[in-house]
Amino acid sequence: MKDSLWYYALNKSPLTPPAWVFPIAWTILYLMIAISLLFYGKGGLSKDKAIPLLVFSLQIILNILWSPVFFDSHDINLAFVIILMLIVLVFANIILFYKKSKLSAYLLIPYFLWLIFAGYLNFEIIRLN
Repeated sequence: MKDSLWYYALNKSPLTPPAWVFPIAWTILYLMIAISLLFYGKGGLSKDKAIPLLVFSLQIILNILWSPVFFDSHDINLAFVIILMLIVLVFANIILFYKKSKLSAYLLIPYFLWLIFAGYLNFEIIRLN
């Protein structure tokens, strides 16, 4: 976090976890996301896997964009829009991955649920500030 004083000065939801929770949660989630992709790619790539992999790539790009938008640009509104798009894309990814690999889909569910929670936290920052 480049400007952590800005973040700590924000009014936040009482459900906001302590700062140390986030790196642990994201490490676990990133591992699950990577394992999901590995299982999905098992057996090789084919044309019918192209759309799900495109959706996966888009949600990874949005995930990477969220932090600089929120923490560097302080654009909490755009960050919220990014989270909403992420929620939709990850939900779509779960459905698309399920058709080829149920395990890959199941591994994305904690990520999906965390994004819903993160969306709530982001919304509360907008509402309270």
